[in-house]
Amino acid sequence: MATVTVMNNKNEKVGEVDLREDIFNVPVKVGLLHEVVRWQMARWRAGTACTKTRGEVRGGGRKPWRQKGTGRARQGSIRAPHWVGGGVVFGPKPRDYEFKLNKKQRRLALKMALSARAQEGKLLVVDDFGLSEIKTKKFVEFLKNLGVDDALVVVPERDEIVEKSARNLPKVKVLAVDGLNVYDILDYEYLIIKREALPKIEERLSK
Repeated sequence: MATVTVMNNKNEKVGEVDLREDIFNVPVKVGLLHEVVRWQMARWRAGTACTKTRGEVRGGGRKPWRQKGTGRARQGSIRAPHWVGGGVVFGPKPRDYEFKLNKKQRRLALKMALSARAQEGKLLVVDDFGLSEIKTKKFVEFLKNLGVDDALVVVPERDEIVEKSARNLPKVKVLAVDGLNVYDILDYEYLIIKREALPKIEERLSK
């Protein structure tokens, strides 16, 4: 079982904590991580793009000119696709981009993402953020003490003080354990976990 140092908001050692091997030391398979990230991004797609076919565009019910004798090419409707203002051929229609991915695969990928950060030495466990009020300046100071400027911060549950202190920082995101996901772990360079969040992560991934 791997052991990681627990730091306080001044980057001073305040203890150690054991990380479970079956969660934080899993062999990383890039292919599975890619598949889960693709699944997440597909779920986020709105799929609301919509174009009108020639049958849906308003107007065009009358033949623009007679079939023969005008010297012009025959036309049946001014809403045909080759007319300006006409319908669109094979254009996008509302659709759902989501595809199925097994829970076991998603859970394993989350373990792999956590393991990747742990194996890279970019998983930090902290005891306290040193915040008694919403203060971005203090949160920046906390990150500076750790030597980090690009991080995903994981807290046991929604914490308004931490979230609002970090929301103006472009390279920082705060997530509760329930919202922890593969995409966000891989999207940020460092993973900072509050000590009280570790048991909840283990509980979630043990189900």
